[in-house]
Amino acid sequence: MADNADAPPPPIVPSQYAQHPDAPLSSLPVQLDPKQYTAKYPAKHLDAIVANWRLACYLGVAQIFLQSNALMQRKLTKDDVKPRLLGHFGTGPGLSLAYAHTQALIRRKGEEEGAEPKMIFVTGPGHGAPAILSPLYIEGAISKFYPQYPLNEQGLEKFVKYFSWPGGFPSHVNAETPGCIHEGGELGYALGVAYGSVMDRPEQISVVVVGDGESETGPTATAWHSHKWLDPAESGAVLPILHVNGFKISERTIPGTMDNIELSLLYSGYGYQVRFVEYKAQGEAHMGGNDPADRVLHEDMAASLDWAYTEIRKIQKAARSGGKPIDKPRWPMIILRSPKGWTGPSSEHGKQLLNNFASHQVPLPDAKTDDEANAYLERWLKSYEADKLFDFSEDNLKRGTIFDQLLYEALPKDMERRLGFVKETYNAYKPLELDDWKKYGYKKGEDVSCMKAIAGYLTDVIKRNPKDFRIFSPDELASNKLDGVFSVTERNMQWDPETAHKGGRVTEMLSEHSLQAWLQGYTLTGRHGVFPSYEAFLGIVATMTVQYTKFMKMALETNWRGPTASLTYIETSTWTRQEHNGYSHQNARSEPGFVSTVLSLPSQLARVYFPSDANTSVSVIAHCLRSKNYINLIVGTKAPTPVYLSVEEAERHCIAGASVWENYSVDKGVDPDVVLVGIGYELTEEVVHAAALLRKDFGTDLRVRVVNVVDLLVLAPKGDHPHALDEAGFNSLFPPGVPIIFNYHGYAGQLASLLFDRKHSVGRSRMRIFAYSEQGTTTTPFAMMCCNNTDRFNLAAEALEMVTLNLTTQHNITGDEKRHRVGSVVARAHERMSFYKHKKVVMMRYAAETQKDHPEIGEVATLAEQ
Repeated sequence: MADNADAPPPPIVPSQYAQHPDAPLSSLPVQLDPKQYTAKYPAKHLDAIVANWRLACYLGVAQIFLQSNALMQRKLTKDDVKPRLLGHFGTGPGLSLAYAHTQALIRRKGEEEGAEPKMIFVTGPGHGAPAILSPLYIEGAISKFYPQYPLNEQGLEKFVKYFSWPGGFPSHVNAETPGCIHEGGELGYALGVAYGSVMDRPEQISVVVVGDGESETGPTATAWHSHKWLDPAESGAVLPILHVNGFKISERTIPGTMDNIELSLLYSGYGYQVRFVEYKAQGEAHMGGNDPADRVLHEDMAASLDWAYTEIRKIQKAARSGGKPIDKPRWPMIILRSPKGWTGPSSEHGKQLLNNFASHQVPLPDAKTDDEANAYLERWLKSYEADKLFDFSEDNLKRGTIFDQLLYEALPKDMERRLGFVKETYNAYKPLELDDWKKYGYKKGEDVSCMKAIAGYLTDVIKRNPKDFRIFSPDELASNKLDGVFSVTERNMQWDPETAHKGGRVTEMLSEHSLQAWLQGYTLTGRHGVFPSYEAFLGIVATMTVQYTKFMKMALETNWRGPTASLTYIETSTWTRQEHNGYSHQNARSEPGFVSTVLSLPSQLARVYFPSDANTSVSVIAHCLRSKNYINLIVGTKAPTPVYLSVEEAERHCIAGASVWENYSVDKGVDPDVVLVGIGYELTEEVVHAAALLRKDFGTDLRVRVVNVVDLLVLAPKGDHPHALDEAGFNSLFPPGVPIIFNYHGYAGQLASLLFDRKHSVGRSRMRIFAYSEQGTTTTPFAMMCCNNTDRFNLAAEALEMVTLNLTTQHNITGDEKRHRVGSVVARAHERMSFYKHKKVVMMRYAAETQKDHPEIGEVATLAEQ
């Protein structure tokens, strides 16, 4: 074959910076004259923004401190202060500012364009809930979803009291918060979730506030690249606001130590246009947010949001007008620099609070016990002049509000456009259009990769749902044998001209964190997706999965939230077929460890499946795509494997979750002497071969039953999981008194924990579990099984040992026929057990000498086939 001399590198589209390579660094930040924007605003519009913000700040402080006297209609006393002061104040004014200005932007653009744009507000800072709950109460969302907090004096008192109060709102934004699509308990994911929320939603803009502490996390660092997967023709836009107030709990933040040029270089390099909105002190700072410097910042923020909105629409128009989309568009972002503890006390007892980490959580922590601190808190609360923003007149109460009408000049007119009311944040689920999976089955006896079978079904899913379904995958789709979907779709990387603007349904990035965040944002706003991965790396997102499940649990307990498509993980390239990559890729700490993660979730939300062939794999993926509100984990092989079950058998098997495989059992598994159980394809394959060895050597004298488990949680104790077998069902598969050997893909401890409450369970003589035991090296596929004692020879020897012990100690041998049958097994048991152990040694030696498995093992898929 002749070499091809023409091997050019792939093209790199020049950035917009390449047009002006000699431009000074000072040209990177976007320069604006705010007056050119704000001069066009309706009368009192800016005043209304400031009023909303100051009232939100007041209510935020009140929520942290007060259990009574929320309106400050009398002198504050120590009894008005909560016994436990919880929540984080330091980030609050900046969050409330971003929220108030987003609402006002919706209002302005609605008046300019005739229809208010749809926006979602995503917050990253973990415990800044008061700053979000306050404007939600002002706009009416709290009262809509929680009628126990009406817009009247009693409702306000209760709302303020029940922040971080038993039975009330937690200190971080969660599923109980209207408008929320992101659990704030663990930092790092807000930006990625925001990007996932706008994919395939061309009408939507998500504004996301990223705290400067959160920006230090690895997941956020990769998420800044997310716009490179955003096609402005088919998707909406994200407006990131990096909130730099300079401090974490007890130390400065990285962005807080960077000057504007350094930040401009960093985020311009990511591909953004950077606009700074900065607080610039004008004389001494006072509490309450009514200094001239505060007013200037509001004007700057309003103008900057107008600029950002215009830039977004410019990029989208170019992509949607039928002309040429902008190559590598530079999306806008805002960097908001505001003081830590803004609008709050500057110091207490000689300790600096403003512009210091001491204001990160609760300033004046001794307000309930110290007279001076209590008086200081009273001055602080009154500095917001909130009494001027309440209106308890009869006419106003008839309007259904207690707030001055000025505030509504900066809120969307359409209630459904207010940030706490947007339906996509709480009730947007629509089921996929799915074909009957049985049309995608295979004939019994064929050799078919489970992953290729799944890809065949997903191909049809994509064809039927071109705007509501995506595959979020690391750069492994082809390796994992799911690349059959490329017959109908493309990848969706927008900075690569080969895949840009093609509507691809495959969203690949080598950051599992970003993929998980995109998937969460995508599904929580009504769409569907799957996440395939190597087993060695899926555990990277374990804590994200836990946080997401906490969100889902609370969502299901929140009566106004609708269902959500399940998160479905497809785990392949398992440890059983990573012998060529070595021990680092034989990483059960990830996938079998990830099984532990899923098993630890609230039981009603967890599902773990181990399909054993192509037909069960297609049945399982179809079921998972129909499901709602679950965390589904599918573990399967990508190598070509025999189709053990017909389509009809696979359907019955998957409905049951576990069943006797009659074709591989003696006398269809009736009256067994031992039960061999396979969970996971390769593990089941070894069980089938072990049963064949015993059948060859003992015929029908040794009655072997083969059971396969496809739904792991059927083994859970009755009542612990919706799928758990009752005692009758368990005994029908595993008759009492009969030895059982489990050959399991994960860790033995996982299975033991499920079986622990069963009668005659693990720890008694009748059950043994063989599973991955962290043994591995660079070797052959069968040798990997031998290393972990999950091979056929070990299973056969162990089964024979257990049967012999059972039959010689139970004193239950009766009748000439059974005596003869048992005698023929027991008499030969030692010789056969020794032979099986010898064969295992021979097979291991052959693998070490030849780099391949012994022909007696049978054909194992080549690396290319795997």
